[in-house]
Amino acid sequence: MKRYIPFMKSAPFVAVVRLQGAITNSGRGLDNPSLAPVIEKAFRKGKPAAVALEINCPGGSPVQSSLIAARIRRLADEKKVPVFAFVEDVAASGGYWLACAADEIFVDPCSMTGSIGVISAGFGAHEAIANYGVERRVHTAGKSKSMMDPFKPEKPADVKKLKGWLDDLHETFIAYVKSRRGPKLSDDPDLFTGEVYIGQKGVDEGLVDGIGHLAPVMKQRFGDKVRFRRYGQRKLMLSRFGAQIVGDAIGSIEERAAFARFGL
Repeated sequence: MKRYIPFMKSAPFVAVVRLQGAITNSGRGLDNPSLAPVIEKAFRKGKPAAVALEINCPGGSPVQSSLIAARIRRLADEKKVPVFAFVEDVAASGGYWLACAADEIFVDPCSMTGSIGVISAGFGAHEAIANYGVERRVHTAGKSKSMMDPFKPEKPADVKKLKGWLDDLHETFIAYVKSRRGPKLSDDPDLFTGEVYIGQKGVDEGLVDGIGHLAPVMKQRFGDKVRFRRYGQRKLMLSRFGAQIVGDAIGSIEERAAFARFGL
């Protein structure tokens, strides 16, 4: 009842937002539309002493990563609330992009961070369909309208264009990390090559600030009586039925593949 008495000061609380899974643009993982109300509530409900991000994310969509991180920073600046990130198994690629939205980043001794790079993966099936006597027919208006068709042989010009896109995204990612981590970063030439760092090595490279877990670090900062309010994405009951089952299954496979890149 103490918190309802005006002249008695209540214990501070930390809003905890869980960011678990791959970052997608399909609505099946972490994305800006589904996380927006969660993040908004974490910053706006009551007066949190801080917002803590629990991150276990192997990466994903660059745009969704950017949008989510930008929302966190806008609200942090608007509300003047510090943000702390706590990495579990992995915060790599887009997951590290999210971590960089925090003012300080903490990891477990076994956490994996980094992978500051961009990847595009796919399959080539033109020989397979040729073996079945299937002919691929594509008609376009505009010479650049069709490229990297998995059912046609790769064209050097298409590969060159794709590489240019990836390089542009990579430079944007690097610029963002530098803007957030600044002088904390080491001068290691491998830092932006997609290399991954475990635990203390991430600290040594300046990618993260220290080894630590959420509750102990927050109690050290805000006192032993600090409280925690947790916020996360919710799935509707209907999502268990119908066509959504197929989508969830596909999303699960995609997410497992993303984590598998890091041996998880």
